[in-house]
Amino acid sequence: MPRGSSPKRERQYEHIKDSELERGASEKRAKEIAARTVNKERAQHGESKTASRSSVKDMSSSERGGQRSHSGAQGPTKEQLYNEARQRGIHGRSKMTRKQLEHALGR
Repeated sequence: MPRGSSPKRERQYEHIKDSELERGASEKRAKEIAARTVNKERAQHGESKTASRSSVKDMSSSERGGQRSHSGAQGPTKEQLYNEARQRGIHGRSKMTRKQLEHALGR
């Protein structure tokens, strides 16, 4: 957990980590899922100094409640692909469709 996290977020982290371990995830994977979930919650509630657009705009994990878990693997969203393209310095990304972004990123 990041320094300065509230006791509530510490408890939330431990709860998520324990739940993932019960589901059969490895210790490393359980910690990663818990950290990502808690960091996203912190970003959505204005508790972190920096936050990505996808963290802030997306539906919270507690609100979602597994809605996406049964839809199958659909891959990353256009916004996630756009962010990756920006990090790689791909020009013309703002005018690209999701499919074009996938192609430009070599997926």
